[in-house]
Amino acid sequence: MPGEIRQAEKTGKTVEEAVEFALAELGIGREDAEIEILEEGNKGLFGIIGSRAARVKVKEKKRPEKIIQSFLEKVFQAMHIEAKADLQFDGEQYYVSFHGKELGILIGRRGDTLDALQYLVNLVVNRQVEKKVRIILDVEEYRRRREETLIRLAQRLSEKVKRTRKHVVLEPMNPQERRVIHTALQNDASVYTFSQGNEPFRKVVISPKK
Repeated sequence: MPGEIRQAEKTGKTVEEAVEFALAELGIGREDAEIEILEEGNKGLFGIIGSRAARVKVKEKKRPEKIIQSFLEKVFQAMHIEAKADLQFDGEQYYVSFHGKELGILIGRRGDTLDALQYLVNLVVNRQVEKKVRIILDVEEYRRRREETLIRLAQRLSEKVKRTRKHVVLEPMNPQERRVIHTALQNDASVYTFSQGNEPFRKVVISPKK
């Protein structure tokens, strides 16, 4: 079942042996396991009388990387897409970039499909891990190119606002793209930005400072 935690309870002559048995059954390494010692075990008198086996419970850790890869593999399989994923973690968020042929379908109109897939993978992963993580999906550096385009747009429109002294309303954007506009102009002494409207039609407004 999706989200079910795999676990194994094993006994052995020692705790270490019991752990090894459990790891082997689950097919995982120690770094991917949570180990609970249920019984330390006892050799007993002369190693025979009153001896008691060690008993442990081993659970597989829910690692974000594995959940991300598993979920995306199923999505691509359903969409009949062949894509190579490059997954990186910078200490704060996971960045997953896809490379392959004819991946435009993953981007969609102005990134709509990519945003929807990113929302789903964040939802799936954060339902299964204890500490919330942020996951960014990209296709052939689409987001980087889009960000550069938005920064140039922000700079161009800010010049228009300074020249005309009239505010400019941009097209509806998702929160991530609106953040790019706000950040690009936050240090401009002549204009300020704010968002208005409701999702998914929320827009950035660039206005002249008095």
